[in-house]
Amino acid sequence: MLSRYLLISIITVPFPAIAETVKPGYVPPPAVISTESTLQMMGGLLLVLALIGGITWLLRRFSLIPATSAGIVKVIAAAGVGQRERVVIVEVDSTWLVLGVAPGRVSKLHAMTKPAAETSDPISQGSSAVVFAEQLNQSIKKENA
Repeated sequence: MLSRYLLISIITVPFPAIAETVKPGYVPPPAVISTESTLQMMGGLLLVLALIGGITWLLRRFSLIPATSAGIVKVIAAAGVGQRERVVIVEVDSTWLVLGVAPGRVSKLHAMTKPAAETSDPISQGSSAVVFAEQLNQSIKKENA
């Protein structure tokens, strides 16, 4: 009878409970997806997005991204004359408009026909800017007189 109780107790007690299952000094590996690694990944993503946004803002701020002119209106030149004021030369069809642009206001300063562009050599293109400046000054003097 005693042997029966011993046999039943051996069968009912699980063997892993008797055996030593944990190795001494064993440290389980860290989880692959942890809070620390997720935060590190999110921080890197935000850093890259902030970098892209900052570079785009700088390019727009300093007009380093060329404006495409597929329509009838083309911006020929622009010059800043103040913190927020600009003088812009716009080509509409065959007319050049000199516009004063300020926050909330656009004023037409002068209008003239498009000058003939000589594209044979770069030196003549540089002199066409001088010719344009002279024509603009003459036109302004005529309007003021």
